[in-house]
Amino acid sequence: MINYGLSQSNFAPCLPTIPGVVSCWLCFTLGEALLCRAVGISAQDMASSPSQRIGVVGYGHLGQYLVERILKDGAALGLTLAFVWNRNSDKLRGLVPDELILGDLSSFTDRRCDVIVEVCHPQIVKEFGFLFLAQSHLMVGSPSALSDPDLNQKLRQAVQQHGRTLYVPSGALWGGQDIQRLNDSGGLKALFIRMSKHPSCFRLTGDVLSDWAEDEGRRVLFRGAVAELCPLAPNNVNTMAAAAVAAGTLGFTGVQGEIVSDTALSDFHVVEVEVTGPGGFSVHTVRRNPAKLGAVTGSATYNSFWNSLLVCKGHGGRVYLC
Repeated sequence: MINYGLSQSNFAPCLPTIPGVVSCWLCFTLGEALLCRAVGISAQDMASSPSQRIGVVGYGHLGQYLVERILKDGAALGLTLAFVWNRNSDKLRGLVPDELILGDLSSFTDRRCDVIVEVCHPQIVKEFGFLFLAQSHLMVGSPSALSDPDLNQKLRQAVQQHGRTLYVPSGALWGGQDIQRLNDSGGLKALFIRMSKHPSCFRLTGDVLSDWAEDEGRRVLFRGAVAELCPLAPNNVNTMAAAAVAAGTLGFTGVQGEIVSDTALSDFHVVEVEVTGPGGFSVHTVRRNPAKLGAVTGSATYNSFWNSLLVCKGHGGRVYLC
């Protein structure tokens, strides 16, 4: 987890203070059992804690997964579904209880949420992010929106003003806690991330991939700063945006990214992370995330988001990578 002050020079990783538990410097996305052990509480304690009311904004594949998990497993974990909103509310009929369907997103305040989860589009973060934070904690599933420096600053001011927490899920980012440690120690020199997918899995602005052919193989679509990449592929590079949060001293302009279309990748998304530290230190990781053709999100990312939601207990006036 990372704490943003009003400037990147004031970053300070932290954990919430829990009686009888020694604080540690890092909590990334953990499984439910690991999370309980890490903070020194039992699953029974989690279940008996006050229920959190969760609002879900967006009902694509990821939104559907989170809604189903909350309805199925939420009660045992202290989670209650407050509302579900989708741009087309007809999509929710018969799948979500009528009383949980929110027709007008601007009326979200009527549902008294503890945490609002955005899994829709960066534009929702831009239009509603500061409004959400005035009423509840916010988990941003589209952190590519944070590449806009004005919006980033506005949201950071909102969390401090209202004492809320803006959560950034790690998603498909692997090794983020190690990137955080190296960054916080002042040793992170460079970070590069390559995301390779089948062309049907990309949702790009413009017509960059309009001419792809099934037998064309590998094509580099973009290479450069993540700040420049986010507007081109806002739905595809949230992993890179999470990395830019972890690598705070480099930020969106310093972290470098590359997206690759590869027709050979019919079953996987591939995420490569190259970290450079002091004295010639380097790490190169490769993560293969099973994914169907046309899927924006790999299958392993769904559970990662669920585990991130379990961390959203409120940490007050900060931005956390979870």
